[in-house]
Amino acid sequence: MSRQDAVARASDYFDRGAFRADLARRVALPTESQTGTSLDALRAYLTGEIIPNVERLGFTWRIVENPVPGYGPFLIAERHEADGLPTVLTYGHGDVVFGQAEGWRAGLAPWTLVEEGERWYGRGTADNKGQHTINLAALEQVIAARGGKLGFNCKLLLEMGEEAGSPGLRAIAEQERAALAADVLIGSDGPRLSAARPTVFLGSRGAFNFELEVDLREGGHHSGNWGGVLANAGTLLAHAITTLVDAKGRILVEGLKPTEIPAAVRAALADITVEQNPGDPAIDPAWGEPGLTPAEKIFGWNTLEVLAFKTGAPEAPANAVPPKAKATLQLRFVVGTDPETIIPLVRAALDAHGFPQVSVKPSRMATFAATRVDPTDPWVEWALASIKATTGKTPALLPNLGGSLPNDVFALILGMPTIWVPHSYPSCSQHAPNEHLLAPVAREALQLMAGLFYDLGEDGSRIVKARAA
Repeated sequence: MSRQDAVARASDYFDRGAFRADLARRVALPTESQTGTSLDALRAYLTGEIIPNVERLGFTWRIVENPVPGYGPFLIAERHEADGLPTVLTYGHGDVVFGQAEGWRAGLAPWTLVEEGERWYGRGTADNKGQHTINLAALEQVIAARGGKLGFNCKLLLEMGEEAGSPGLRAIAEQERAALAADVLIGSDGPRLSAARPTVFLGSRGAFNFELEVDLREGGHHSGNWGGVLANAGTLLAHAITTLVDAKGRILVEGLKPTEIPAAVRAALADITVEQNPGDPAIDPAWGEPGLTPAEKIFGWNTLEVLAFKTGAPEAPANAVPPKAKATLQLRFVVGTDPETIIPLVRAALDAHGFPQVSVKPSRMATFAATRVDPTDPWVEWALASIKATTGKTPALLPNLGGSLPNDVFALILGMPTIWVPHSYPSCSQHAPNEHLLAPVAREALQLMAGLFYDLGEDGSRIVKARAA
């Protein structure tokens, strides 16, 4: 059988309703990982859904307990066809964010797949149950089309805690380094650049949250009696923040910015337009680093955002000079920024501008490192060509996702190039009520992943040799 057969089988899997049936069962499992009370559901997703699926595909498997107490387990599975063949690692997560049932509009619910036109609603349809269901189904179609063989070795890592910050994932990668070793990661998470355009991204921006706090005294004091002679914590903190980022969102601390956008990254982003879809906020053209395109600002540069700011009692203001103020800031950063330097750089900037009374410390949220494969890597060129051969469309190439995901586990700990092919789109409402998957995108994704995995069986050994050379 041929590549065309694999793609046709993927189309048929969608058209006869098998994909919808598989996804509906998986959506029905309330695999919330952030509550700390859903361990049975998290494990049931693996034992009831994914393990029977991978057994049918000829994988051996084992469940690995999370080294962090209270969080869901991991599934490691492998289909080994022959020594000497290239090995691909694929990844997904079966956990989801809170269902938020009260926020879904009438007729919708988080744990029921509801089809309305091209939109398929349900928690996890886009993030990430729909995406790894597509990839597993594509592998199955390729095995059938190639007479029972993939033509490469395949490993699967499925975690059940990504939405809780992937607790235990890095420890598992260190512990299972040999079991997860591969020539390349091909995974699916996050959105395409747009619904109409297949997308490849090669890593993700890092994320580092930190807290600024001013604590001057106990209790507020009457603003009429004491205003003008007592330092105001809110005023101090507001001015302290303006030493880090200005009124147009431009980072003012040199060490918190990249030194440049590499030529290969700039070339890739020259083809990228940040589209505005119905319901999206309007881009502020004067916001952020001057001289950069919107795509360069999102995918090629660092951004410093004030996520929260509190002083006094905003819900019931009192006529008192506030004694305390607190803000949480976030630096999204590209490759080249060392997260270990962020706190010292912020501390030095505050001191240099006369704000020693403003404390700075990392927040408790997970920190993600920045990763990015060279856009000229042979795996990248191969993936783009394969997707174009299937869809007839030139894929968007993003050197890294604007957001963050645990790609550092694969790129830095396991040391492999990473190719991400997302199957969602920017307006999918992931992490919010009314999350949905677009049916045309899912169908096209099944086709292009079947083509990609078929081509891996044909070209994988050549790519491995090209990278070695």
